[in-house]
Formats: sequence, C-alpha cells, structure tokens
Amino acid sequence: MALDPGRRIPKLLGLVALATLALLIAGPALGQSPSPGTADDELQQEGAELFTASCASCHGSDGGGGGNGPSLIEAGAASADFQLRTGRMPLADPDAQAVRKPPAFNAEEIEALVAYVGSLGDGPEIPPEAVLGEADVSSGQKLFVQNCAPCHGATGNGGAAGRDALAPSLYSALPLDVSEAMITGPGEMPIFGFTEEERTDIVGFVDYLQTEDPPGGADIGGIGPVPEGFVGWTVGMGALVGVCYLLGRKRRSAP
Repeated sequence: MALDPGRRIPKLLGLVALATLALLIAGPALGQSPSPGTADDELQQEGAELFTASCASCHGSDGGGGGNGPSLIEAGAASADFQLRTGRMPLADPDAQAVRKPPAFNAEEIEALVAYVGSLGDGPEIPPEAVLGEADVSSGQKLFVQNCAPCHGATGNGGAAGRDALAPSLYSALPLDVSEAMITGPGEMPIFGFTEEERTDIVGFVDYLQTEDPPGGADIGGIGPVPEGFVGWTVGMGALVGVCYLLGRKRRSAP
C-alpha cells in the first residue's frame, strides 16, 4: 500500500529531527569537539576589557606597542603570566627597571589578561610545572654556573647585568617563575634554548639554593665566596691587630 505523499513529508521531517537530536547528544561521547570554545572566548573578552583599561595606554589598544611600552604581539601567555604574577607589570615609570612586587591584579584577572595576550600571536605558552623530584641538581648547577651565574651570581643572590640593569635575587622566585623567565627573557635576560629536562635541572638547583643550609658557617647573605672571603680576611686581620695592641699595651704598662 503506497504512502500518501502528504503524510510522507512530516514523517521524513520527524526522522531528520530525531537524527539531529541523537547527534547532539552522542557527539561528545563519540569524542567530537564541542562548539568553538565559548569559555575561552569569554575569558579573552574579559582580558581585552582589562587590557584596554590598564595596559593599552603603554602597549597600544591592540597590543601593538606604543611610545611607553613594547609590542605584545607574539609575546605569549608565558611572558604575560610572568610579568603579572610577579608584579612587574603594570609599570608606573616606563624608564625604570621592572622589579618584583605584589601583583596589581587578582588571580582571575591575571588569568583573563594572560588569555588575551596569549591570543595575540604564537608566543610561548606557560610551561609545565617542573617536577623537582626529577631534577638533577648537579647538572642544574653546571648549567646555572655557565649561563646564569654571570648575572645572578654563583649563589643566585643577584648582581649587575649591564646597561644599568640589575639581575634580581632568585631567593623569592617560584619554580614557575624560573621556567617562564628562561623561555621569555624578561628585561635584559636572553631567551635560552634549554630543553625541558635542562630547565627542570636548573629549577631544581635554584630550589636547592633557596632551601639548603649553607655549609661552613654564616653565608653573610649568600653574596658569594670572594666577598665572603674578603669579609673573613678583614675580620680576622682586625682581630689579630686588636690582640697585638692589647698585648703591647699590657707590656708597656708592666713594671
């Protein structure tokens, strides 16, 4: 018995509707990607609004840079995360060196700004957290001495980096701070092409400097072996001169 064409069309539409509903329900379960990341889009939009209010005056309305700040195109999420979490940005005086201070934004605002800056090109992403238990501290020490100690000092206490810049102390740096700095090169610091394993080793050595008790007595603030030796020599010679003076004074006063 042939189906009436007038009844066939509603039936076909019903089948199409059921098939569409089944695909919508089963799509995620089948491993299909959901619709374009609306959550990411909202986060980037929030970051764009914060950027316009707090950063655009120096870095330009589109992040392309301005008279008081460099371009952030291709800067990457890692650079934005490092600068914002450590309080180096925003910078009140564009001619001053950025130094570590309490962050100007809360965690949610930083996440939004990082998402927005990260969308401005293909800059470096935030690196994975270094697993300190997997670090080879001896290898990290060698890499640190070869690449980091000339500016940060052998003990990570900081020092002159040239061009009127100072390399900061690493004693307050978090493991993620160290990793992000190596791949983004903040300030006068170059970008290092370390492997993830080498970065982990260096982070492990910096953690060792921060947590291990110094051998050989007082470290005088961790300023390095040469200054510490000079201080020891000065104190020792001063003590000898004082002893000689007291002995001579006692001898002169004897009958």
